[in-house]
Amino acid sequence: MNLEISLAEMKEILNEIKKKPEGIFKMMREDIKESVGEYLSSIMKIELSDFLKREPYERKEDESEPNYRNGYYNRNFTLKKIGEVSINVPRDRNGSFQTKVLPRSKRYEKELETDICLMYLTGTSTRTLSMISDRLIGRRLSHTEVSNASKELIEGVERWRNRDLGEEKIKYLIIDGVCFSMRVKGSIEKVSVLVVIGVTDKGQRLVLAIQSGDKESASTWRELFKDLKKRGLDSQNVTLGIMDGLPGLEKVFKEEFSNAKVQRCQVHVARNVLAKVPKKLKKEVADDLRSIFYASSKEKSLSFFSNFKSKWEKEIPSAVKCLENSLESCLTFQSFPEEEQISIRTTNIIERLNKEFKRRTKPMEIVAGEQSCYNILVFIALKMELYWKSNPIGRVQKNLPFYKSLMEKGEE
Repeated sequence: MNLEISLAEMKEILNEIKKKPEGIFKMMREDIKESVGEYLSSIMKIELSDFLKREPYERKEDESEPNYRNGYYNRNFTLKKIGEVSINVPRDRNGSFQTKVLPRSKRYEKELETDICLMYLTGTSTRTLSMISDRLIGRRLSHTEVSNASKELIEGVERWRNRDLGEEKIKYLIIDGVCFSMRVKGSIEKVSVLVVIGVTDKGQRLVLAIQSGDKESASTWRELFKDLKKRGLDSQNVTLGIMDGLPGLEKVFKEEFSNAKVQRCQVHVARNVLAKVPKKLKKEVADDLRSIFYASSKEKSLSFFSNFKSKWEKEIPSAVKCLENSLESCLTFQSFPEEEQISIRTTNIIERLNKEFKRRTKPMEIVAGEQSCYNILVFIALKMELYWKSNPIGRVQKNLPFYKSLMEKGEE
């Protein structure tokens, strides 16, 4: 294609540039879109000639059922970095011609659809994408179009969620749940999603399960554990489960993983204890809890607890009882390798993942549905796994100061 401009036209263009310099870019974009539309229309004319086996106006006498050109219809199609272009799509009289240049029933190219999905997954809501699409791609997308584009992800997401785990040598499981406001049959409901992270024998963390279900239900957790085993998880190789004190979860876990011990999350236990402590005593009690949980051996931890009980049993008996009931499972980590202990005493690993889940879904306020939720969570999980690859368990800094922040939150 040759772009020819006369001297008079050039002078007119220069005068317009002087008045409004940015106008030339808009003019260039419009010219490019028009040229691209003409180019695609020309290709499809040639494509139709090949389909009919004749050039325009050519007649063949030996055909029993001749087919001819039958004008064209106009179609708009959006291209990456170009915008929406107007294309004349040729037709044949029999209606049997189907162009291969433009995808059927699509209003934009595949690469642009991929970009829309990535923007959606990384934190841009469907309505925001709809608002800014005119600026970004030259055509305003409806939020329904954005949602439909993300449906292309479903097959890959489901394959990943149900992938075989037979090759993964998992020794620890970190278990928790997170709740979302989700649209269910026209109403907004709080729906919990169960999450399981596995730690391999090499210290690598992998998200093994993301499944909608009641996190307070022991039977729901049992079904999830059974599903993990059906997918190839070796239950005999699992030696530890790290979890919050959800009702019935510890019992179900021990039944499904008979070789495993249970580590109660120390952060959750400390929160429960401090919730029963008067404000003026929180700092002192938190310091004493830290001494128990950070002792160098189980014997020292039990000794510190004995002192704790003697010191506080009269003042705050309910707090002491709360700690005593969970103490044994809080100290399970001490029987595991020292270099891993700082990472397996809490569910902080999964809490970090849940925080990313919440951060990503916050702009949406309401998740469109269960599958939409899975699309986003799987994307975040894969991002986290990339980060975890360079940070295996056993190579983290010690003396994690979470009790200080916990105490400060309790004083607010």
